[in-house]
Amino acid sequence: MKRLQAYKFELKPNGEQQRDMRRVAGACRFVFNKALAWQNEQYDADKTVKFSYTTLANLLPLWKQDPALQWLKESPSQPLQQTLKDLERAYRNFFAKRADFPRFKKKGQSDSFRYPQGCKLDQANSRMFLPKLGWIRYRNSREVLGAVKNVTVSFNLGKWFASIQTEREVETPVHPSTGIVGIDMGIARFATLSDGSHFAPLNSFKRQEKALVKAQRAMSRKQKFSNNWKKAKANVQKIHARIGNARRDYLHKATTTISKNHAMVCIEDLQVRNMSKSASGTTETPGKNVKAKSGLNKAILDQGWYEFRRQLDYKLAWNGGQLIAVPPRNTSRTCPCCGHIAKENRLSQARFECVECGFEENADLVGAINVLRAGHARLACAETSPAGWGVGPRTHRSDSCDYRLSAVGILVL
Repeated sequence: MKRLQAYKFELKPNGEQQRDMRRVAGACRFVFNKALAWQNEQYDADKTVKFSYTTLANLLPLWKQDPALQWLKESPSQPLQQTLKDLERAYRNFFAKRADFPRFKKKGQSDSFRYPQGCKLDQANSRMFLPKLGWIRYRNSREVLGAVKNVTVSFNLGKWFASIQTEREVETPVHPSTGIVGIDMGIARFATLSDGSHFAPLNSFKRQEKALVKAQRAMSRKQKFSNNWKKAKANVQKIHARIGNARRDYLHKATTTISKNHAMVCIEDLQVRNMSKSASGTTETPGKNVKAKSGLNKAILDQGWYEFRRQLDYKLAWNGGQLIAVPPRNTSRTCPCCGHIAKENRLSQARFECVECGFEENADLVGAINVLRAGHARLACAETSPAGWGVGPRTHRSDSCDYRLSAVGILVL
């Protein structure tokens, strides 16, 4: 089977190479904004018009012939073409209701460009070749396996990075373990496993919140676009980067541990976007408990539940395992002993006590057990099969069958 994997390294360009990379990133940003403006004008004139990458790519040579845009010829053609492909993908995601309408790019935000081919990698000498930029040294922290498919160069906090995507053939993995576990996601406990273990939350944003507020207030007191304002802005960006790096590092360690020790993982199919919606409401119908809901939304987004699931998905596939997503409805209100479902079963955030049989346990652990049994119900509905682990689709979700948990097993209705 083919495995796509990305490796990210910090680049160490000289002064001339840094200027060239800033020039290429600026050209890509200009082409993206110009193409987006052109599409908006065409769409306003005719609402039925449809655009494609081919239409935009045919405009690129015409723009280069413009005497005022001769500087576009100094940049490699491939990154400019890839920028137009990114715009086409953004439009498709918008019309498919997967993302918001494409916005114009701003200098200093997500400056990047991508090479689909023509790049070379010299790992022995810790350098890589990028068209029209030459050989650039990088911090070689690990070995790159597979053939290089594309390279994305990005700028963040005064440093340049290169993300190298590779492709290689690997044997179909077989997981060394046969363990099956259910996971309940939470805030007081980041992840509770059905075997009784749990992962404590990192709360990287909460830890840095006071420092971030202090830095933002200092920036607000500076004159905008002054040198002191730029220094204060860089300090704010460093804090944000520290928050994101700590969260990603924690999620990678947690998902690696789980994927190596369990062949099948059942997880709740949480809709994080809906769970973290604002409760402020409108002027006519104002919301209730807005402050409390705002704090809850902040805590939910600080956990990184979607990234946790995404990492589990591909890491289990690499190890020969499987991820099953089940509906989260009533997982924390169902008694795993008698199957009674009631809101009163969960007396508090951490305590579960069945009003029918008196069963008591930690509420998160009860949720993890019910998630595990729901995963078994999915298998019983023949939506997944252990014989296909690591071969077919890795994440399974469906609302076509209902289930009820009982003390002796699962009764599929």
